[in-house]
Amino acid sequence: MLVLFETPAGFALFKVLNEGKLDKVEDLWKEFTTSDRARKVVELKAFNKFENTSDALSAATLIIDSKPTKGLRKFLQKHCDGETLAVADSKLGNAIKEKLKIDCVHNSAVMELMRGLRNQLSELISGLGTQDLGPMSLGLSHSLSRYKLKFSPEKVDTMIIQAIGLLDDLDKELNTYAMRVREWYGWHFPELTKIVTDNIQYAKVVKLMGNRTHAVNLDFSEILTDDEVEAQLKEAAVISMGTEVNDLDLSNIRELCDQVLALSEYRAQLYDYLKSRMNTIAPNLTSLVGELVGARLISHGGSLVNLAKQPGSTIQILGAEKALFRALKTKHATPKYGLIYHASLIGQAAPKHKGKISRSLASKAALAIRYDALGDGEDNSLGLESRLKLETRLRVLEGKELGRSVGSTKGKPKIEVYEKDRKNGAGLITPAKTYNPSADLVLAQSTEETPKKLDVASKKRKHDDAETAPSTEPAGEAIQEDGGQEGRKKKKKKSKDVEESPTVDAKSDKKKKKKSKETEEPGVATAEGEKKKKESEAQDEVVAMETESGKKDKRKKKKQADGCAVPQRRREAKPSHFA
Repeated sequence: MLVLFETPAGFALFKVLNEGKLDKVEDLWKEFTTSDRARKVVELKAFNKFENTSDALSAATLIIDSKPTKGLRKFLQKHCDGETLAVADSKLGNAIKEKLKIDCVHNSAVMELMRGLRNQLSELISGLGTQDLGPMSLGLSHSLSRYKLKFSPEKVDTMIIQAIGLLDDLDKELNTYAMRVREWYGWHFPELTKIVTDNIQYAKVVKLMGNRTHAVNLDFSEILTDDEVEAQLKEAAVISMGTEVNDLDLSNIRELCDQVLALSEYRAQLYDYLKSRMNTIAPNLTSLVGELVGARLISHGGSLVNLAKQPGSTIQILGAEKALFRALKTKHATPKYGLIYHASLIGQAAPKHKGKISRSLASKAALAIRYDALGDGEDNSLGLESRLKLETRLRVLEGKELGRSVGSTKGKPKIEVYEKDRKNGAGLITPAKTYNPSADLVLAQSTEETPKKLDVASKKRKHDDAETAPSTEPAGEAIQEDGGQEGRKKKKKKSKDVEESPTVDAKSDKKKKKKSKETEEPGVATAEGEKKKKESEAQDEVVAMETESGKKDKRKKKKQADGCAVPQRRREAKPSHFA
């Protein structure tokens, strides 16, 4: 049986001399305590040395991925005919068995044998000292670490930062030059500004036409797609109110148009370059927010790795720092979005849903950025899945609002209030509802206020009766008025006496009223006497209610006085008449 062992210097192939000792796995480590005992168990059969560091790096990376190199395959075919090979990686053993048809073994005894070989490696391989293995291992580990980080010029995001900065500058310059062309040529043909609104088309038309008098004989179909616009241009050129210009002025204007067209072509090329770089470096972020927004986020963050360290809440308001700090200083509402506002998903949302969609989009963008910066994958599957989820969420939000206005959220139509009791317009299924007065709530009135209202009502009735009472004789009327005045005075006195002393009996009041009635003259009508009797009975009832309420108030005051402290009782006590 042979053992394949990987070293920083190359591949070593050891021959197992005594396979019986592999049965005792627990005692196998004792055979490698010294170099002499180790030589009795294994011996070096062959060694395949690496030529340089790059060869060692490529071999190490393939071994990590469980793939044999070309040199290793040749080495094993040469020395492993009809032998069983012990390997440290089972996946590598399967690959060797498939390609080279060599039987491979991987178990606990093999792993213990590998540990023993590692301890006595410098003694078993002649010419390979410990002082040589250290630098080799260090150099190979550094190279392998660089390779695992996958640092490549294709992943440099500095190009994106410079490209998006140049693209923004080009947009500003193009806008400035185009406005200068419009203003300059507008002195000669001012109507053209409203007819042709696009800046690039305007520059092409000016370059082709030159003087406006040539517009009638020219064909603008390659520049202007609409025939109506071309007809308007030719009509306006005939009746234009612009000033005349010479050929020198027109040549300078045409040179400026050439600059505008050249800048627009270079901008298109730069945009294509930026699009390809974004799809290479950040494919998931590009599929989620677009090339321009993604590039501006990377430029604002400094790099893709720095942006990957930011949380979703920071990415959401990235670019709106001034508004954020102003809102915090003035204690107003903070901004909901920054550069991410220009993404197509937020543009599709309604104004009231833009905040929710921007928050969701920022969280998904943070995941996509981290996957692009630190992940191994190079596809945009994560970004496409996140975009589908966000589009679904946007439809759900719009569906909720639609369900509230039209129907329920489950899609069933919502029955309006006025159609509740109707069936196909034929009439009411149930009778119309009527007003139920018993369902009203009436506040209870206190017993102290009702007697006063009754007093006022009785006094008004007496006054009205006294004014409207008919009389047959003038003498009788005078006597009735005198009697009425006397009765009013007596009643006022009685009401005052009742207020001062509420404990007077109702029987004594009735006797006094009977005496007053006897003293009145017999000329009074019997109907008026009956009315007075009824009024006196009503007054008696009011007096009785007042006496009862007065007694209740006295009882409450006594209870309160009993519960209060002694000094308060002394202050509230009335002076006695027998002091």
